[in-house]
Amino acid sequence: MNRSILADMLGEEYEILEAENGVEAVSALQKYRMEIDLVLLDIVMPEMDGFEVLTVMNRNNWIEDIPVIMISAETAPSHIERAYNLGVTDFITRPFNALVVHHRVVNTTLLYAKQKKLVGMVADQIYQKERQNTLMIDILSHIVEFRNGESGQHVLHIRTLTELLLRHLILKTNRYGLTLADISTISIASALHDVGKISIPGEILNKPGRFTDEEFSIMKTHTVIGAEMMEAVPIHSSEPLIKVARDICRWHHERWDGRGYPDGLRGDDIPISAQIVALADVYDALTSARVYKPPFHHDKAVQMIVNGECGAFNPLLMEILQDVAPLLPEQMQDGADYVRTTQLEMRSVAQEMRHYEELSASERTLQLLEHERMKYSFFAAMSQEIQFEYTVNPCLVTLNTWGANRLGLKETVMDPLHNDKVRSILSGGDLEGLVRALRSTTPAQPVVTHECKIFCGDEERWCRIIARATWSADEPPQYAGAIGKAVDIHESQMKLAALERMASHDPLTGLLNHASARKRIIQRMEEQPDGQFAMVIFDLDHFKMANNTYGHIFGDHVLRFLADKLLESIRGADIAARVGGDEFLLFLEYRGELEPIISRIYHAISGCAYEQFPISLSMGIARTDLVGTDYETLFHSADQALYKVKRSGRGWYAFYDESMHDMLSVISPIDGSEGEEETADNVKKGEDNL
Repeated sequence: MNRSILADMLGEEYEILEAENGVEAVSALQKYRMEIDLVLLDIVMPEMDGFEVLTVMNRNNWIEDIPVIMISAETAPSHIERAYNLGVTDFITRPFNALVVHHRVVNTTLLYAKQKKLVGMVADQIYQKERQNTLMIDILSHIVEFRNGESGQHVLHIRTLTELLLRHLILKTNRYGLTLADISTISIASALHDVGKISIPGEILNKPGRFTDEEFSIMKTHTVIGAEMMEAVPIHSSEPLIKVARDICRWHHERWDGRGYPDGLRGDDIPISAQIVALADVYDALTSARVYKPPFHHDKAVQMIVNGECGAFNPLLMEILQDVAPLLPEQMQDGADYVRTTQLEMRSVAQEMRHYEELSASERTLQLLEHERMKYSFFAAMSQEIQFEYTVNPCLVTLNTWGANRLGLKETVMDPLHNDKVRSILSGGDLEGLVRALRSTTPAQPVVTHECKIFCGDEERWCRIIARATWSADEPPQYAGAIGKAVDIHESQMKLAALERMASHDPLTGLLNHASARKRIIQRMEEQPDGQFAMVIFDLDHFKMANNTYGHIFGDHVLRFLADKLLESIRGADIAARVGGDEFLLFLEYRGELEPIISRIYHAISGCAYEQFPISLSMGIARTDLVGTDYETLFHSADQALYKVKRSGRGWYAFYDESMHDMLSVISPIDGSEGEEETADNVKKGEDNL
């Protein structure tokens, strides 16, 4: 009744969210706290009273951003004093006076609205300052990289790697006493690590071969020159950023065993900022192309660093490198650096914003958060998965709508570990096992997988719970809860099988794709080294005419028709694939004569028609007893035989023999990796064009 009265008083001017008790109130605050402008809170409520709600709001710092007006019939001075001590903005007693309620609500919301506007202005100004400062550093660094003949990505890569390594370092140890502000400063300063190269002659910087002793001595001076440039900065030389940049410039070529330069520092005598940038610099140098070498693969680069092939590094940093190694290729992708850099800038903004106790998020942030919440809700509903969020304080679980309906629970469940309904769905042992697994995680390795039975109504289902523990921003971090989902194992296996089929099969014809067929053929020949096998390559004659005359949709129907005919004419153990376009592959085992088998397959397909388009094939065949079991050689030989048919007028098949050896030349891959042969059709097109 009280909620109804308040809603009538305020509903025309405000959007109202109602909570029947304190648990629902906390759940609403968790979900919508960035949108809530004011809370009207009673003291006496079931399950969790108003003081407990205020305690939760204080624990999570929500009270700093969301004003609370306490509305209650409890008028004892001790209650009022306790409410104000817990951070309420105002206190209104029942019965309500509509005019008083209206004015106090309007005044409070206007006050906080002005505060939020001020926050937005300050946040934007700080952000622009951070962005411009970083931009100037990037420009200077890019000038150095440009002169060094590099793409400019090196600077961004170093910053990304530096931040990633530092954030994992503080999770692993507090030995270096680093803060988030320190990480921001070091990451930005890392862009200046090679600024001293601006004084190195270009013919040395970009020399493709090995340096002479004299040239290397000149190159090494870039560390000292860079440090001197930082020390010579007028006015701002005492700034933390300049000091950190000076350390990085001078000592990022020092090594843990004392064999680096310019000063031969050893161990932790090298500032941790320089140690981290040195590691990031080596990794990016290995995985990037340089004038003197091609890039190494990610796994090879990590192995070389860990094995000590690139100098000695702090053993702790070697552990961290191996921890983050799976993340590095994705982080180095185009665009990832920009995102990471922007995140870094915003964290720096957040650090500065902490000095303003009265400030909260800007309007732009609110819009972004609302957009993310909308996306999350949509994808959660579409996925048909049980998704959950668990918090230790307060102890409650919040389920997505689909998951709550599936389990027959409310979307918010208080104290789930002792809730009878929850324990009837997930047995006590499984529930406690999941909690133990989550509490045994670390911030560096927060993900757990737990398989168990759940009961949905009268149905028992095996499911896989995948959850990620969440941790506080304290030092050291404290376990705060988890987010996760429960996946039906049977359904997930079916989805996985469907995904695997999509990855291995041609989407148009349903045949295997070339990569998957190649893998299976090689495996078959390895398992049966004495088997008699044949590779058949064929394509449709005059297929381009079908596309040009009747359209590409008609051409797709022709290819599907051909694939169906092929499957009807071969055995289950034969391997059929679409190589690409109108070119197909068939791999079969035979005993005795091969020609009757090929003739039967050929005449089963060629000579029929799809609607008004006649099916005619050109086919080349190679046998393993003549050319061996190397896949590329076998494929190339069949392709040569196909070319022989095309040069003879199309519409037939031919078996490879030695006379065809020089008809096509194999294109050798320039980097030593596996290449692809030039198909007969491509050669024919080249001749036609010529």
